[in-house]
Amino acid sequence: MEWIMLLLAALFEVSWAVAMKFSEGFTKLWPSVVTAVGYLASAVFLALALKKLPLGTAYAMWTGFGIVGTTLLGVLLFHENLNAGQLVCVLLIAGGIVGLKLLG
Repeated sequence: MEWIMLLLAALFEVSWAVAMKFSEGFTKLWPSVVTAVGYLASAVFLALALKKLPLGTAYAMWTGFGIVGTTLLGVLLFHENLNAGQLVCVLLIAGGIVGLKLLG
């Protein structure tokens, strides 16, 4: 169950970060609301996951999911550039997340 909580925390982290981009500096109401709710939900689910998971592993995976998710959505939704070096680095982060799960 703690892994599901961590996954939910990561999904909410990505959602609040993307909503923050859509809020245009908190000048748009609904994306700003989604940002605040997503941020709170992300913290709550991370706290629930931390009841059973080691801090270092959980936090690294939470931030790693956030990095990978926001990078992909930045490219897809906002047409942000991702050069070959950046892609390799994001893939290394994704590999680290898999490694933490498999070896943890």
